[in-house]
Amino acid sequence: MRKTLVGLLLLSLSFWVQAQEPVFKDGHPQTYQVVKGDTLWDISGRFLSQPWKWPEVWHANPQISNPHLIYPGDMISLVYIDGQPRLTVGRGQGGTIKLSPAVRYTPIAEAIPTIPLEAIDAFLNAGRIIDDASVLEGAPYILGGEAGSVVVGAGSRVYARGQIDPAIRAMGIFRRGQAYVDPVTGEFLGIHAQEIGNGDVVDIQKDIISLDVTRSNQEVRVNDRLLQTEERPITSTFFPSEPASKIDGLIVGVPNGVTQIGLYDVVILNKGAREGLEQGSVLSIFKAGEVVRDRIQNERVQLPDEHAGMVMVFRAYDKMSYGIVLDASRQMSIMDRVRNP
Repeated sequence: MRKTLVGLLLLSLSFWVQAQEPVFKDGHPQTYQVVKGDTLWDISGRFLSQPWKWPEVWHANPQISNPHLIYPGDMISLVYIDGQPRLTVGRGQGGTIKLSPAVRYTPIAEAIPTIPLEAIDAFLNAGRIIDDASVLEGAPYILGGEAGSVVVGAGSRVYARGQIDPAIRAMGIFRRGQAYVDPVTGEFLGIHAQEIGNGDVVDIQKDIISLDVTRSNQEVRVNDRLLQTEERPITSTFFPSEPASKIDGLIVGVPNGVTQIGLYDVVILNKGAREGLEQGSVLSIFKAGEVVRDRIQNERVQLPDEHAGMVMVFRAYDKMSYGIVLDASRQMSIMDRVRNP
């Protein structure tokens, strides 16, 4: 009886390990030393056929300060812990760790980001989703700049009219973009407000606001709106992961207005936090199949969708999300589908 139980246990473990192994790609290394310029997504792709599965196999070493962060010089190793495949990190020269009650080693280098740092600029310029149109309509609006100028940039002073909390000194400058309605349900989803820049409030006289523009992505224009900046810190070290719920959505917009979507482009999705999306959620992108004419049977036929890339959510609102394209095997466009990977 004991041999039977042991045999069943080993058989179950064997099945479990076999089920886990496909997560690791063929020819994956046993170890890899992190170098400057690496990203978490790239390192995940060295070991895993599905990089978003990283959180499922990551083993945080309690001996390391900030064990969830990875630095240049760290050694990533594939090991088995209690029979389960895990990726661990070794910190220090050559990946070695000195285990002692002394002060823990903390690298001076910056932790590697999830994606290239230059791509994170897209986060800053994405804008925000406004659920209620009256928020934009009631927001203070730009009257113009000094000396009657109607277009200004960073380093200039602008004047706006409206009411703001006198205690607020930093304001975002936004331009109304497209209003989105769900293509499937017809539900109003929100308005994309393109971020133009930021400014510091230097004076308020009745309903006239004097604002010094501190940063601008493009020219500030008459009728641009002032909104309080969101308390949404941009981090470069979040972990990609698969959504916990089933997602079947669409790319409904692109903030910069391009028609063809490629690597590191920002897209707007018609699914958000209420569907279970959050920062780091990874989805597959499927190129919508074309409708062609069957000349034999004289009818129109819908071709199947084709996998085209991967997108990761970096900011989720209630009904919509902003995502960034991490993989692109072909050009994509608005109305392409996004689904669980």
